[in-house]
Amino acid sequence: MKTKLHSIVVPVYESQESLKNLVARVSAAMEKAGINFELILVDDGSKDDSFQKIKRLAKEHTFIRGFKLSRNFGQQASTLSGLQQCRGDYIAIIDDDLQDPPEVLPDFFHNIYGENDVVYGIRRERKEGLIKRTMYAAFYRIFDKVSRVSIPFDSGDFCAMKRKVLDAMLELYDAYPFLRGNRSWVGFKQKGIEYKRDERAEGESGYTFARYFKLALSAIFSFSHIPIRLATFSGFTVAFLSIIWVCYVFLKWLWIGIDVPGYTSIIFMVSFLGGLQLLFLGLIGEYIVRLYEQSRRWPNSIIAENTEEPE
Repeated sequence: MKTKLHSIVVPVYESQESLKNLVARVSAAMEKAGINFELILVDDGSKDDSFQKIKRLAKEHTFIRGFKLSRNFGQQASTLSGLQQCRGDYIAIIDDDLQDPPEVLPDFFHNIYGENDVVYGIRRERKEGLIKRTMYAAFYRIFDKVSRVSIPFDSGDFCAMKRKVLDAMLELYDAYPFLRGNRSWVGFKQKGIEYKRDERAEGESGYTFARYFKLALSAIFSFSHIPIRLATFSGFTVAFLSIIWVCYVFLKWLWIGIDVPGYTSIIFMVSFLGGLQLLFLGLIGEYIVRLYEQSRRWPNSIIAENTEEPE
């Protein structure tokens, strides 16, 4: 099994300072385990010299294959681009910031040589701040309640899989890829392995709270019908309560008369119902936008340059 080609896909974004350390740790772990591998480094439109560093490293190490995207398409799209380019019988995904330790990769691969088709990492301990940890925990638990697929709590894209799993994932065209969701959706025999997540090796993460929020929304809209069904449920609920209110007002008028309606209550009901309508129009719009993007079938990313091209 070790002699077969193993592909390790790494999305890279403005990580020129940590790339050398990443390559050293990955190669040390894989060579110590005696595993034949290639390292796929995909530069996601970095503004620094990350791709120049990748090119220099590719000249030093024959196992490196580097790709530069034409602009910043996002971490999920750049990872998917690397998965489309890899050649291995076994494939792993790891981030460029070294928070997911490369030393765990041989253990991941060993666990898919047998009956397991996918091995994913479960973060036993995280070094991020309390707010980030709380947000991560909340997302996985909310997603589990509303989604049609189940993603293991506190897992991420850090994983290893057999080629047949990747081939199944690549059949799923998605304008808004959410790889850990796609990985769960395709099924196969999957196993989680706990590991300790380290602090970021160099610099700051390019993932802002806004990007995390966008990714969370994309995941929910891609794998859940709950938001659109919530609109239907709310419509029935408001209509039912309105009928009860009308009956109450009519009976009050019939038996004891009725006072002049209050201005405050009218404004409240109009504002409430107007806000509810706008909210659910927005939810419907999110699904329509996704249908439109899916129908165009534009590529998730475009490769502008690679290290295998002659200079």
